Formats: sequence, C-alpha cells, structure tokens
Amino acid sequence: MSAASNGNIVLGIDIGGSGIKGALVDVEAGELVERRFRIPTPQPSKPKKVAAVVKQIVDHFEWNGPVGATFPAIVRGGRVYSAANVHKSWIGTDGRALFEAQTGLPFELVNDADAAGIAEMTYGAGKGRTGTVLMLTLGTGIGSALFRDGVLVPNTELGHLIFKGSDAEHYAADSVREAEKLSWKAWGKRVAAYLDHVEYLFSPNLIIIGGGVSKKHEHYFRYFHTEAQVVPAKMLNEAGIIGAALEAHRSMQRA
Repeated sequence: MSAASNGNIVLGIDIGGSGIKGALVDVEAGELVERRFRIPTPQPSKPKKVAAVVKQIVDHFEWNGPVGATFPAIVRGGRVYSAANVHKSWIGTDGRALFEAQTGLPFELVNDADAAGIAEMTYGAGKGRTGTVLMLTLGTGIGSALFRDGVLVPNTELGHLIFKGSDAEHYAADSVREAEKLSWKAWGKRVAAYLDHVEYLFSPNLIIIGGGVSKKHEHYFRYFHTEAQVVPAKMLNEAGIIGAALEAHRSMQRA
C-alpha cells in the first residue's frame, strides 16, 4: 500500500524565511514516517519562487494527496496578510490557491506558530490541557499560538507586541541572544519580563516554550517567575510539519 493510499499519512511542509522543509506524517501517531527533506528558501522569497520549491518537495516524496503547509505570516482562508520574514509581495497573495495551482493537490495553509501549537496541543506538552494555553516559539522571532479549552485563537502574532519600545521579538527572541552575545541569565531575564507582560494580558494556565532553544531550557527557565506553569515543547523542530499535516487531514475530513 502506498503512503498516499493510507488515510493517516499526510505531507506536511514548513515554510520559513531561511528554509523550506517537508516530511510525510502519520497524523494518528503524530510522527514523521520519513526523514525530512529541506531546501533553502529562495532569495528573494517571492511567491512564485517559493511555490516552485514547494513543488520540488511534493515531487521528492512522489506525493499525490492532501498537503498541509505552514507560513510565517498572518493567514486567513489561505490568503496571506503579513510578511515579516518573507518578501512583501506575499501580502494579499492567496497562498493556498498558488500552491494548489503549482502542484495540482489540495492544500491547507496555516500560520507557522499556530501549526506548532496545534501539534503540541494534540500530541505534546499541551495534550489534554484545558483553560488558556499559550505557546511561544523563540527563534529568529517570537511566534505565538493561543488556545482556550483546546480551541485555537488564530494569528495572535504576540512577538509583535510593542514591548520596551519596539516589537517584543527584537528584545527577547533567541536570535537577539545570539546577536548580542547575551548570557543565559541576561537573556532569561529578558524572556521573563516578556512572559510577565503576556501573562498580564492573557492570564494563561500553561505556557509552552518552543523553538530550538527549548532544548536548553534548563539554562534560562530558572529566571521565570510567572503564575502560569511554564514547560518546554516536546515536538521541537518537527512541530510545524506535524501540525500543518494534521490541519490538512482535518480539512479533508470536514470536506
């Protein structure tokens, strides 16, 4: 039986500012079934060039079924409404229609942090949790996914809250730690101040910290003093791919 004929297998693609990676996902288990395939994001990252890379990834897996894709922007109904880390020509583009025309396959397009949050809430650190759960991904920027009793509030973009006079991600993203050569203590205190701010605004019961730096949480979690429980993400760099694939699967189930 081919992968495409197994209804639990879906292709997930994670589109980022520096790389576009995909993998086949078992959406029942929440696991990759093959090694990820990655291609650098074309520069400039204009829609047609990105769509061509998406087609390469589809072809690599010889895939002929539904596809879930993340995108680093506000996404509503498959259309892109912002472009913080990709070319500005994406604003207003119907990304879902573009990818479907390029590949001939049905696509579900979702904000990248929302996709990661969906994976964590379904299979990872947020599984079974009710109340208000906030996932924050600390990387090049700060992504966010907000859930109330397991239901996503999409496109929150809390990395762009004005904090300390600028976008919060310009103060507390992991890329800032690296660029400014901050110690874990200095950066941890910055993240702590940001967490205090979002906690005041949303009063979450649980905060999940994602992004690659979540693997080193023991270095900086000690500086947090939130009322909410703070835990590291479990899905790590596979979260976007898995969450996007799950959203595509759910979309097909609803159709």
